Amino acid sequence: MSEPKIGVVHYNWPNFTFEGFLQRASAIGYRYTELMIGDIWDGKSPDGAKTAEATRKLMEKYGIQASTVAAGNDFIQPTKGELEAQIERFRTVCQIVPHAGTRLLRCDGGWNRGGKVPEFEWDRMIVESFKRVADFLEKYDVRVALDNHGLSTNDGDWQFSFLERVGSKRIGVNVDTMNYRWFGHLLPRINHFFDILAPHVFHTHMKDGRGVRKDYQGAALGEGEIDLKHAVQRFKAAGYDGAWCAEYEGPEREGGVGYEKCYKWLKENV
Repeated sequence: MSEPKIGVVHYNWPNFTFEGFLQRASAIGYRYTELMIGDIWDGKSPDGAKTAEATRKLMEKYGIQASTVAAGNDFIQPTKGELEAQIERFRTVCQIVPHAGTRLLRCDGGWNRGGKVPEFEWDRMIVESFKRVADFLEKYDVRVALDNHGLSTNDGDWQFSFLERVGSKRIGVNVDTMNYRWFGHLLPRINHFFDILAPHVFHTHMKDGRGVRKDYQGAALGEGEIDLKHAVQRFKAAGYDGAWCAEYEGPEREGGVGYEKCYKWLKENV
């Protein structure tokens, strides 16, 4: 049986340079990381492949490889032109990401920045956009993990329906174990989400905490209210072999202290 792939997100490490993050994460024991798109591409340069390869080589120096890259996409757009720009940007990201050492993208649905798009349009925009994306995933040999993030995709039953409607084997989910609770779902329902989505999990954000919305407080893994062991059990039973990627939003972010606690939990439980 292979060793579990214990990883960590990059974006939530305050006061660390990228190399400083790699050095500290590696010292803790992490061997995988979810990169931000800005770690490999500035969004404008035509040399995205070159900068992605430079990032990969820097990670190799510290014994870390990319588990996925956060695409930074937003498919809830007020105009056709803005949506088309997002689709084309996504196409470019698909071509760049393999140079960072992974063929998996962690994606959002959309954010409705500025509140310009009515909520009844969100579902259609997200589903239609990912159907279009699915048309070129095979060409670039990449996969997509849709996150339960923000307000537009934070429901496991909706995610399951989304997967059925898009109908691509290259599109699955990233399960953020805490985001469902932050959104307002009750704990038994969250376990139900873990159950139905287990066969479709391409990536994870292992995150813990307590409370909903303004009352949310992050915690180290095992110190909050999420039944993380249930998630691990269900995902492993379904054959999940991707990264168990820690995300910490508790009070001990400075110096990576909270991430030390998360690593210990993952090492003992996955």
